[in-house]
Amino acid sequence: MKIETSNIANLPTKHGNFLIQSFKEGIKEHLVIMSKEYKVGDDEIVNVRIHSECLTGDAIGSIKCDCQAQLNFALEYINTNGGMVIYLRQEGRNIGLLNKVNAYNLQDKGFNTVEANHQLGFASDERTYEIVDFIFKFYGIEKINLLTNNPDKLDKMKVKIISRIPIIVGQTKENAGYMSVKKEEMGHLI
Repeated sequence: MKIETSNIANLPTKHGNFLIQSFKEGIKEHLVIMSKEYKVGDDEIVNVRIHSECLTGDAIGSIKCDCQAQLNFALEYINTNGGMVIYLRQEGRNIGLLNKVNAYNLQDKGFNTVEANHQLGFASDERTYEIVDFIFKFYGIEKINLLTNNPDKLDKMKVKIISRIPIIVGQTKENAGYMSVKKEEMGHLI
């Protein structure tokens, strides 16, 4: 797999001032958002959030999920404590925006998120993390504190995870069913 990388640039945000770098994998372009204090190649334990794109949550502010709240928490956390957010272009657990909207339609008809994915012919979660392994190698990262509630991420990382930092945010009455499915059917640690 051929990966292209951008230069590093400054990104001031409402959460703080960060450095960013993009990694292009085929047609997908992923983003690494780093605290200004992080130095590429430092031999340390790095705080990392691996966040999959959620246009409806991250950009539009949907409360059907907890994605925007998790991203905001992670950006605040790394601004305060150092580290990085790896923003993966894997919309809708990697089924794409069109299929995610179709899954939303099925959810409107009573299916939960897992059932809707299955109805569309997908696994519960189609995400992969090879690009994350590449990014860790690129920066020389061998040990991390992982900001996650997702046990799949704990199992699939090829770096040493020193600790898991829970992200218990964004729970609303509108996403109570979604959160329940994440916990009961997908094993999320919430």
